[in-house]
Amino acid sequence: MSSAGSVLFVDDERPVRLASQQALELAGFEVTACDAAERALRHLGRDWPGCLVTDVRMPQMDGLELMERALALDPELPVILITGHGDVPMAVEAMRNGAYDFLEKPFPSDRLVEVTRRAVEKRRLVLENRRLRDQLSGAPTGETYPIIGRTPGIERLRATIAAVADTDADVLVLGETGTGKELVARALHAGSARRRSPFVALNCGAMPENIFESELFGHEAGAFTGAAKRRVGRIEHASGGTLFLDEIESMPLSLQVKLLRVIQERVVEPLGSNELIPVDLRVVAATKVDLRQASSAGKFREDLYYRLNVVVVTIPPLRERRDDIPLLFQHFVLQAAARYNRDPRAPTPAQTQRLMAHDWPGNVRELRNAADRFVLGLDDALGTPGATTAGGGLSLAEQVDLFEKSLIESELGRHKGSVKATIEALNVPRKTFYDKLKRYGLSREDFVE
Repeated sequence: MSSAGSVLFVDDERPVRLASQQALELAGFEVTACDAAERALRHLGRDWPGCLVTDVRMPQMDGLELMERALALDPELPVILITGHGDVPMAVEAMRNGAYDFLEKPFPSDRLVEVTRRAVEKRRLVLENRRLRDQLSGAPTGETYPIIGRTPGIERLRATIAAVADTDADVLVLGETGTGKELVARALHAGSARRRSPFVALNCGAMPENIFESELFGHEAGAFTGAAKRRVGRIEHASGGTLFLDEIESMPLSLQVKLLRVIQERVVEPLGSNELIPVDLRVVAATKVDLRQASSAGKFREDLYYRLNVVVVTIPPLRERRDDIPLLFQHFVLQAAARYNRDPRAPTPAQTQRLMAHDWPGNVRELRNAADRFVLGLDDALGTPGATTAGGGLSLAEQVDLFEKSLIESELGRHKGSVKATIEALNVPRKTFYDKLKRYGLSREDFVE
């Protein structure tokens, strides 16, 4: 059975220590038991992944001093105090000073397990939050661009990126607005030998046409009124690295022929210059429209379309990978919590069902915005547009299935993939539970940490 988490249990009374250790281990925890506070301190540190459970009244160093020294190592370490009957006011005061919770002797084993489980889950979220903060503020050399999801469409996307990233092949990325086309482009760059060279992005749809040519190709001094000095264009700046052209369907036709020459010959000619400058780059273009149709309608050069349409990476819209929504939402919640310095919250199963039932026309970008509002405590954040229309066109049976699947995923995640703990929480027979796992394509191994 997978571990439910780590627990450091401290009590100088051997019978209490052994009984509590047994109860916690039966619940799936990895328990380190100590008979003295001094020994316990050796195990603690900022990256220690569990919670501390300690008796208050112990010889030499008592539990309150142990808590104080533990919180000095890490103020966010969950500490659960074990108190005698007369120590409750003291324990309440200790909670004001940073204790997570307290248990009054004699306590039932299920109460110990439940409080410990909540403390360990909080610790897991704290450490994940820190990891994300470190990642978000880390050095570029350690940058990663994870493609989050477990659905077949996302598995294929990851496989395609892995297959072509470390090549010099130009790539065309297809995807609706908000699906993460730039994320895919950055993943391609990060997985290539060019990753230490510039990644240069240009949104063709946001560029005014009168400065487009100068911005992309650069210009010499005096090339036009106001060109006081030479300017290096985006293409030349990207030499050695990757040039990402988003919304390439918006590029003016007059510039498409110049871009075609860059792609074919790997040279760029700045405005006002007769000199051809060699460039070594990879071009990743992205579009939300069918370029074949655009070229047939005369809105996009057919020769440029065929030049780009060699390696094509397609990103599925969020509505076609609903099973990824809970995982993506959790990822964005953790990012938002780090960004806004808030504790991450977890949606209820009913809220998760509403997330999965919505069609998300804005795709991943819209979901990220919903996660931001959720973390900021705007309780209507999950009242997604169209949520009142019975789940974006899904039938009642489909909505019930989505809710049941999200509930199973939520409990498997909460119990770190433990089947025993999950079926107890859901109160279903083991065979029924396994039948539902098979029906919904779930695997407990996906939830084991």
